[in-house]
Amino acid sequence: MNLKDEFKAAVISLKEDDPGFEPLALEIFRYQAEQNPIYKAFLKNLDIDPLKVSHLEKIPCLPISFFKNHTVVSGQIEVQHIFESSGTTGSQNARHYISDLPFYEFLSLKSFEKIYGSVTDYHILALLPNYLERDSSSLVYMVKGFIYNSFSTDSGFYLDEIGELLYRLKSLLQNTSRKVLLMGVTFALLDLAEGDFNLDFLRKYEDRLVIMETGGMKGRRKELLREEVHQILSETFFTQKIHSEYGMTELLSQAYSTGDGWFQASPSMKVLLREINDPFTYLPSFSLGTTKANSKSYGKTGGINVVDLANIDSCCFLETQDLGSFSEDYSKFKVLGRFDNSDVRGCNLMVM
Repeated sequence: MNLKDEFKAAVISLKEDDPGFEPLALEIFRYQAEQNPIYKAFLKNLDIDPLKVSHLEKIPCLPISFFKNHTVVSGQIEVQHIFESSGTTGSQNARHYISDLPFYEFLSLKSFEKIYGSVTDYHILALLPNYLERDSSSLVYMVKGFIYNSFSTDSGFYLDEIGELLYRLKSLLQNTSRKVLLMGVTFALLDLAEGDFNLDFLRKYEDRLVIMETGGMKGRRKELLREEVHQILSETFFTQKIHSEYGMTELLSQAYSTGDGWFQASPSMKVLLREINDPFTYLPSFSLGTTKANSKSYGKTGGINVVDLANIDSCCFLETQDLGSFSEDYSKFKVLGRFDNSDVRGCNLMVM
């Protein structure tokens, strides 16, 4: 087993709040600091000696914009697939070079099932129109894996066939015992919610229907606060909770919200919040040695940095352009929007 395989085995074995996360992250950091040319140059320009970095919060995070203009890879890889962001007209798309699809498939399924239980408990209906129009979407690839592993011949993707989607949804709720996961990009779910459709049949099935938005207006609609989106969807679909998925092209791990707006990261992923005006200073958190009683960062907005240990073949330490805040016990995070000068992305929502 080579070093990368040892890292991947260690990542797969991580549990929630695993004390082994930080030492593993530091090991991978030193590996990528040497074997990733782009990250190595980034650290050199910051005058960072990797051997002197001894804490997770001291690891510099690479801006995700580097994925647009550079090939961000660690070591020698044999590319199996390229995940590419959709972007907007005239924008440069990010590209994530993938050399171990089974590893991604396993981790993404594990992350989902940790929150929602086995995918075999669900029929999965995916409303991802603009993503389906290209074969490089990491979201589509992930959901394909969920559908395959659900062993449901009634699961599937929908582009613009809204009538067929609703017919299938009603039939599954009325005639099967499984739950139904309706997973959609935000603008498509809003289009469905505001369409001339009779959805009264959903009133009886709140306990079996999970509505999950994945973010994304793509310039198709006016940007809304996530709370506004969820209110519209919950009223239309007769459910108190709208679930959410947080992921992006540059990440191989995901986080999920079960309806309260607070995301729980997978065991392979940790979120840190940086000061808005200082990318190298973090807001206090439990991982920085504070307690709920004396911390002043609860409820404060910061830039989201992600340590995604699934990114062994690219870069695990990323500075996103998303804004977020911590829950009171620091176990979850909320996505509040994006920096004003950042590109419109799939998860873009307005800042409160």
